[in-house]
Amino acid sequence: MHVEFNEVMVELMTGDISDQPDCDAIVNAANAQLKSGGGVAGAIHGKGDPELEELTRPLAPIKPGEAVITEAPNLPNKYVVHCLGPVYGKDKPEEELLKKCYQNALQVAEENKIESIVFPALSTGAFGYPMKEAAQVAFSAVKEKAAELNHVKYIRFVLYSAADYNLHLQVFKEY
Repeated sequence: MHVEFNEVMVELMTGDISDQPDCDAIVNAANAQLKSGGGVAGAIHGKGDPELEELTRPLAPIKPGEAVITEAPNLPNKYVVHCLGPVYGKDKPEEELLKKCYQNALQVAEENKIESIVFPALSTGAFGYPMKEAAQVAFSAVKEKAAELNHVKYIRFVLYSAADYNLHLQVFKEY
């Protein structure tokens, strides 16, 4: 399923975020210290370390809503954009911080002339953000930011499970 926002193609699919060889950049659902962890961070660092951790070390710590970029060693992409999403129920205001994650990641991509970028469902794993609400924030943030993008022409959301994909697809159809 795909839609177009201001000449930016936005697509949904299931898969492994660390295996997206046709895109310039992938987005890491990072922790504040930009180290390996579970979920998305574990998958990306599992392939990118130890070089990826060496690249992220001087950039840490980051705050919720922030995004930083590194090269993507041992991964099929040129870059990894690392975002720290909000912990649901702790980092306030959650919706605003999650929106900033997506928009700051796209801003970093734009500044680095990245044409294609892949997002996971930020903050929905260990950080506990409800999936449907997170999808609404994500699509709204991307749609709003698309009007400002000149270099980024393709945005993919990769969902790990069929259930997550189907939920995102329901929300996506509203856009």
